[in-house]
Amino acid sequence: MAYDAAAELKRVTDYYNQDPLQKRFSALVTGETNAGKTYLLRTARMPIHLDSFDPGGTKCLRDLIRCESNPTGQIIADTRWEDDDPFEPKAFAEWMRAIDIRIQLGYFKQFGTYCLDSATTFGEAVMAYGLGNKSRAGETPQHNHDYMPQKTYMTNYIRKLMKLPCDFILTGHLREIEELVRVDTKTGIKTKNTKYRFYTVGQAVVTIPLLFDEIYVIIGREGREGPKREMLIDSLGTYVARSRLKSKGLLNSIEEPDIKLLLKKAGFDTTNKPKIV
Repeated sequence: MAYDAAAELKRVTDYYNQDPLQKRFSALVTGETNAGKTYLLRTARMPIHLDSFDPGGTKCLRDLIRCESNPTGQIIADTRWEDDDPFEPKAFAEWMRAIDIRIQLGYFKQFGTYCLDSATTFGEAVMAYGLGNKSRAGETPQHNHDYMPQKTYMTNYIRKLMKLPCDFILTGHLREIEELVRVDTKTGIKTKNTKYRFYTVGQAVVTIPLLFDEIYVIIGREGREGPKREMLIDSLGTYVARSRLKSKGLLNSIEEPDIKLLLKKAGFDTTNKPKIV
């Protein structure tokens, strides 16, 4: 059969038009402890499924979480992953099983947003799982044998989550990095440059952010009425942030921490999915 260039062009175009990933929002949201990363979920598309590996991290969302006292809450928080025993690690293995089952069931079709909170504690659970499989639970990881499998597990499952039929938010902490710029030969005074980077294992500091459309950094500034939080969506230097939504010039480098507001300004759908009843 002769190659039909017009048919191939139509096939590629049709695939793009029907590809749900092109209309879905994915973001790596970083910041220091208590910066408001989890709190940002209040502004995401509802309903939300939240897998929390951060002990107590969901408390800022209590009024929205579905529970016995709030049966109509539109955030479904799975907090069993928070309580992992490093000497008998089970959280990551059970989470993998749960994710695979949920994907097979089409569970995530009913949600507007999925959140994995956070990359730091998630990574610790992955490491504990790897050490447990080697009969070394609770021991210090060995660089050559333990960190590469940890990075591979984390990256592979984040890739799998990228295919969910809903928005995807991964939260993460920042690591402070000090670089020596110069030393005054007369006084001995050192000049240092401080940077903050996504805190994770090895080369995953590069590979994981590359999977996301958006990389945001939430920072706090002192204001007249107390701390004010801002979100960097485009920045190089002290912090690293970028936004593909900003390409049309509709967004500023610093925006209010509000996911729906950003989507609306960029011309994306902000509609919640039907309430879970």
